Amino acid sequence: MNRGIWYAVGAYGLWGLFPIYWKWLHHVSAPQLLSHRILWSFFLLFVIVVLSHEWRSFRNAIPHARVLLVYSGAAILVGVNWLLYVWAVNAGFVVETSLGYFINPLLSVLMGVIFLREHLRPWQWVPVALAAVGMLYLTFSYGSPPWIALTLAFTWATYGLIKKTAPLGPLNGLTLETGLLLLPSLVYLGYAETIGKGAFMHSGMLSDMLLLGTGLITAAPLLLFASAVRRIPLSLVGILQYIAPIIQFLLGVLVYKEPFTVNQLIGFGLVWVALIVFGVEGFLAHRARALIRARAAQEMEPEPVEF
Repeated sequence: MNRGIWYAVGAYGLWGLFPIYWKWLHHVSAPQLLSHRILWSFFLLFVIVVLSHEWRSFRNAIPHARVLLVYSGAAILVGVNWLLYVWAVNAGFVVETSLGYFINPLLSVLMGVIFLREHLRPWQWVPVALAAVGMLYLTFSYGSPPWIALTLAFTWATYGLIKKTAPLGPLNGLTLETGLLLLPSLVYLGYAETIGKGAFMHSGMLSDMLLLGTGLITAAPLLLFASAVRRIPLSLVGILQYIAPIIQFLLGVLVYKEPFTVNQLIGFGLVWVALIVFGVEGFLAHRARALIRARAAQEMEPEPVEF
């Protein structure tokens, strides 16, 4: 099997297993978890930047106002996304977090149409409409919108939109984003320590090791993902991305025994059908384009000369 596929499976598999890691740290408040994740992620990413000889390009990019503006927006979005996700997992909403990442690809497509003037094929509107119906059904059945799922999907899709046109690569970009969030994180951790609510060095060695490990679990799947997208088509990456929310959903229902009602099944089911339609349509469109290219290449080949 292509090595890029294994990299993608590894990245999305790790992202899918994130709830287990955060559940181990349920005794630490979400803001502290976020702050430690930013702190140790920046430290690890900075070391990788230096060791990979990316330091000069990283340093030269920092003084540019446009770069700082773009990545400040990206940093705020990723910070909100990480904070809400950690809080939701430890508050017992793993199933709803999975819904956010199920609908994220469709929301990203819709943002591409609105902001990047991308055009959808006629059949691509079908899954977008089905997902919207699923969200409306869940809104009426809950009595309010599934705000955790929608916020996670919106922040991550908007983050992806910004990163699509961002000037830095994935490694340098995330290093800068965590660097921009580093000072507020250190201030908060210092404040928590002064009021006697700091978790680090106060909750046992296992807790301290897990907090230190937040940098590794942030960087590892991102580096695997970056390696995957260089080796396999984005269409295949798009299919494999559903590994993460599937694992999260199964963890929520089967491991953490979160309630999953008939109304949720109907709402989720509409979203799942939308994703199946979206995936099948994309696969067929990709095959059709490949066939057209193959025929065009055959027509351009010179005919054999007979003697």
